[in-house]
Amino acid sequence: MHYYFEVLKKYAVFSGRATRAEYWYFVLFNFIFYVAITILSGVIFLASGVNTVVLLWIYILAVFIPGLAVAVRRLHDTGRSGWWLLLNLIPLIGAIIVIVLLVLDSQPGENKYGPNPKELATV
Repeated sequence: MHYYFEVLKKYAVFSGRATRAEYWYFVLFNFIFYVAITILSGVIFLASGVNTVVLLWIYILAVFIPGLAVAVRRLHDTGRSGWWLLLNLIPLIGAIIVIVLLVLDSQPGENKYGPNPKELATV
């Protein structure tokens, strides 16, 4: 949960680097919150007939920019520009390539995007 709040604190910070743990824990907690909000919306709809899908859209809009920023920082950590995220616009193949890039290990040492956050954590 620490990583999730760390990403939210860096709401629109597109510079620097993010570790795999920071990125993937953010993705995990986002998924958990999406599922929880969807279930809650369904329960409210079944109980009262009120469509509460707007709750999910508010959450999606609230975490869109931090999610984009942490993905860019994750790509920076592998030594790539954030523009590589545009590969997601290519159906299926683009998303697979981006996922592979996000899973890669950190580039050792300092790169043009800053010092390695993994090495900073161990010092």
